[in-house]
Amino acid sequence: MKIAVHQMCSGIDPICNAGKMEQGIYQASENKAVMYFAPEMAIVLDRDRKRAASHIVSESDSSALKRLCEAALSCRMWVHAGSLPVLTDSGMKYANRSIVIGPDGRIHARYDKMHLFDVDLSTGESWRESAAYIGGSGPVAVQTPLGLLGLTICYDLRFPDLYSAYSKAGVDIIAIPSAFTVPTGQAHWQTMVRARAIEAQAFVVAAAQSGSHEDGRQTYGHSLVFDPWGETLLEMGDGEGVGYATLDLNRISEVRAQVPIHANRRVIDMRVDIQSGA
Repeated sequence: MKIAVHQMCSGIDPICNAGKMEQGIYQASENKAVMYFAPEMAIVLDRDRKRAASHIVSESDSSALKRLCEAALSCRMWVHAGSLPVLTDSGMKYANRSIVIGPDGRIHARYDKMHLFDVDLSTGESWRESAAYIGGSGPVAVQTPLGLLGLTICYDLRFPDLYSAYSKAGVDIIAIPSAFTVPTGQAHWQTMVRARAIEAQAFVVAAAQSGSHEDGRQTYGHSLVFDPWGETLLEMGDGEGVGYATLDLNRISEVRAQVPIHANRRVIDMRVDIQSGA
C-alpha cells in the first residue's frame, strides 16, 4: 500500500499551514496513496508562546483542523495530521496532540505526547515544553487500512518502554511525527527511528519538520519510513515536499516468523538487582 509523507517547514499561521497540508492531501490522493502523514506541530510551530496563544484553541474550535477533516472526506483517504497544540479542558495548559482522521472526515484517534522536551543542549538551545504543555496519560493505537497504528510524537522516540508497549500490543505500524533540532537530528534521528522499527517488527513512518522556520528555529528534516526488518523505504533529506513509500504488509509476518520475538518474550520483573560485585 502506498503512503504519503509530508515534510514541512511550518510557520506561525495555522491557516497557511493547513492550506499546505490540504494541498499535500490532495496530491497524495492523486498519487493513489491510502494514507497521508504530517509532522509534529504541522498546523502551527511557534516558540513565542505569547504570540502562539492566540492560535491555540480547543480541538472543537480549530478551523484549521476542520479544513483537514473536510479534505480527508473530499479525498476519501486516511489522514494522520501529525500533531497540533490544543487547549486542554482545564484551560490552563496545552496538549501536543496527534490526530488521525478517517475517510469519513471524522477523528478516529487522539494521542497526547507523553514525554515533554525539557533539555539544555550544548549549542546553547534550551527547551521547556512542560512550561506550557501537559503530558498524555498513555499509549493509543487505531485500526487503519495499514493495520493497527501506534501513535507517538517526536521526543517519545527516546523512551523505548512506550514502543515496547506497542510491540506487545501487536501494532503493525508506528507513526513518529517530529520536529527534531539539527544537532540531535544529526546525532540520533536515523539510528533511533530504525531501532524502533526493528524492535517492534513494525513499519515506522516518521514525518519531520525541516528548515529555517518563521519563529527562528531550525529543524533537521530527513523524514523516514522503515520496514519491520529496518530496511529504508524512504529518506527525504532536506527541504519541503511530499514523498511516497509502498508498504508490503506481508513483510510483517515474514519478519516476525524469521525472528520470533513475540513468542520468545519473557514476562519479567523489571526491577534491577544491583549487586555489590564483591
